[in-house]
Parts: sequence; structure tokens; C-alpha cells
Amino acid sequence: MSQDTKKKKLALHWKILIGMALGVLFSLLLLSTSWGVAMTTITVGGEELPISNAELFVRNWVKPFGNMFINALKLIAVPLILGSLIKGVSDLKDISKLSKMGVRTILTYLATTLVAVSIGLIIVNLIQPGKTISEETRENLIENYSGEAGKSISNAEKQKENGPLQALEDLIPDNIFAAATDNGNMLQVIVFAIFFGVGLILISKEKSKPVKAFFDGFNEVILKLIDLIMLVAPIGVFALMAGLVVESPSQDLFVALLWYAISVVIGLLLMILIYTLIVFLITKKTPRFFLNGISPAQLLAFSTSSSAATLPVTMERVEEHLGVKEEVTSFVLPIGATINMDGTSLYQAVAAIFIAQAFGMDLDLSAQLGIVATATLASIGSAAVPGAGMVMLVIVLAQAGIPEAGLALIFAIDRPLDMLRTTVNVTGDAAVSMIIGKSVDKLGDPEVKNWDDHYKKEN
Repeated sequence: MSQDTKKKKLALHWKILIGMALGVLFSLLLLSTSWGVAMTTITVGGEELPISNAELFVRNWVKPFGNMFINALKLIAVPLILGSLIKGVSDLKDISKLSKMGVRTILTYLATTLVAVSIGLIIVNLIQPGKTISEETRENLIENYSGEAGKSISNAEKQKENGPLQALEDLIPDNIFAAATDNGNMLQVIVFAIFFGVGLILISKEKSKPVKAFFDGFNEVILKLIDLIMLVAPIGVFALMAGLVVESPSQDLFVALLWYAISVVIGLLLMILIYTLIVFLITKKTPRFFLNGISPAQLLAFSTSSSAATLPVTMERVEEHLGVKEEVTSFVLPIGATINMDGTSLYQAVAAIFIAQAFGMDLDLSAQLGIVATATLASIGSAAVPGAGMVMLVIVLAQAGIPEAGLALIFAIDRPLDMLRTTVNVTGDAAVSMIIGKSVDKLGDPEVKNWDDHYKKEN
């Protein structure tokens, strides 16, 4: 009886899809009523702004549940990285294994990012979406979104004032507790966790044993908390999608930016195709096996637009459904969630050329090669949270001599594309973890519980 019940239990990715669909349907129903489209006013900073009843209702009574869901996942992110990375590094038991895996991981991530940027440039130059935007549409967009664009430009200006080695300097925190209080400092937390794990390897087994036992237990607790949080994932996704629909700009604006969106989507789909092909060629795992295994993480990434918030689910899916051993996933995936932003880098390349085309600028080959280099580095430094790519895009635009004010052109449609590129980011992390797992003989059958014994028999 219990086995039959288990078989009939709805899979997580179906629950998430149902939550997304219901969220969209709920908002569309609200917007279809006369009450929903009726306008009211709210006071923001002493200024009265118009807002529809539907948007006000969703903002006050629905979207907070989505925000709580994201906050719960972010709450787990730093403890998860500390626990899993320290455990993963110390489990290697050998510094040579760490360096071997680390070099392969970084090189693979850089290679996929370069491919993503190059694909973005090729597609945007072929389709030329920026030349379909009229002067009137461009002026309206800049007027509507100049405030948000100015905020990103201001943040990027601060980053551009930094010296050439500032990014390297920022890797070392002066206070790990302060670094751990901000998810934007994830790289600092990762550096500390690796450093701590190396220390555990270098001391005697007797002295490291109680510390390792603590982090093993700590890691198990965090994984159980993730299971509890995922119980409410469909509700969180429902709230997030409802908020997105009622806050979306007018249909006319989406039509004006249709070709830009198509360019980004084609590039992102090509990247997923490339991931599945590489996984098949290297690991011999079929595209169906790979996509089925990672689909719940993809859907969560789509709804949250955050690689960091999705990280707990990505780790669970890659370990238990794709067969990568924990010592690989606990090292490769946290790093990937921070530095492997293939979807973001592809979008930055397309967006930069799109804005240049919209302003009537023709960029030569050297300027576009500069975009490749800058977008690659910017994607590595981009925080794994919604909208972080916007700030980094300003640096890409400045490097290519493209007016930063053009950033306002893409604000209207950025949110849905952010959801898609985060999905690609997460898919890339999973693909690389399988590739690294295969290269270090840590990729097995997810159905086999005693993986080590199974691997010995097979080899």
C-alpha cells in the first residue's frame, strides 16, 4: 500500500509547474476584472504614484509569500556552502586531488563561458534586433526606466573606480563572520571554506576527526532543512509568478523588444543543447537522463532568478538523480553558482550589441572581442542573485563605448529573460559537475546506494 502511494506521489517538478501555471492564471483573472484594472494611488517617498488594484493586491497579499520562500533558500545558502564545501574538500584527503579537481573545474567553467559569449555575439549580429526599435519607443523606454538605469550606472561607477587587482583582493575576507552575513560575499565564504578544508587535510587524522564529524552532521541538518523548505516550493513559485504577471509592462513594449528577446532565447536554448551534447559525449548519459534529473532545479531557477537560491536543490538533484558523488558536487556546484554564469554572459553580449544597434552604432571586431573578454570576467564577478547581471552589464557597455543610458531599453523585458538565463546558469553548473565527476571517476549510477562497492565491481 505504501509503495503504491509512493508511485502515485506527484513529482516535485510537476508541483512547481502547476504552481507556476496557477500563479499566471490567478493574475490574469485578476487583471480581467473591472476591479483589477481600476487604478488607485500609493505614496512612495512623499510622491503619489498610480497603481492598479490587481498589482496592489498581489504586492501586499501574494508576493510576500514568494519573497519569504526566496529568503528561506538564501538563508540556507551560506550554511550550505560552508558545510558542504568544508566536507567536500576534507573528504578528498589529499591536496593533489583538490588541485586536480580545482584546475579542471575552473578551466571548464571558463571554456563554457567563452562559448556562451561567442554564441550571443554571433546570434545578435545575425538577427540585429536593435534595428527594429523605433525612435519613439526608445525615447519612451528611456523616460520610463531612467531612474532604475541610473541606479545601476551609479553602482557600476563605484566598481569601475577599483584597481585592476581589486577583484582578487576582495576574495580574502578580513572577517569571515561579516562575509557570511551577506550573500553577495559568496566568493569570500567559498575561499574560507576551501582554506578551512585544506587545513583539515593537513592536520593529523585524530585531531581532524571531531571537526569533520561536526561538519558532516551540520551538512546533514542543512540538507534536511532544504527538504522542509522545498515542501512549500509550489506556493512560493505561485506567488512569484503572480507578482511577475501583474507587474509586467504593456504588450506594446514586449512587441517592440520581441527580436531582442528572441535573440537571447535562441542563444540560451543553444547553450542547453550544447550542455546536453557535451554531457552525452563525455559521460555517455543521454539528454533525457540529464534533463529529467536536473529539471526541478531548472524550474526553481526559472521562478526565483537566483542561482544561489537554487543551489540547495541543484546539489540534491545532481547527487541523487545524476549520480555525481558528494565530494564533487560539494566542491564544483557552490563555485559554479558564483562564477559560472553562462546565461548571464550570453545575455550581456546580446544586450550590449542590441543597445549599440538601437543607438545606430556599428561596433568593429576589436570592440566585439573586448565585449567577449569583459562579459566573461563580468559574469564571473556577478552575484548569484536576481538582477545582478544588470550592474555588470554597465561595465560591459562602458568598455565598448556604448551609452550606459541605453540600459533603460532592456529593463522592461529583463525579468523574464533573467529567469531564462538563470535556468541556463544552473544547467551549466550541473553539466560541468557531471563532466568533472567523470574525469575524476566520481560519476556513478544514482540508483545504486553503495556507490563505492558498485564502482569497484564495475572497474
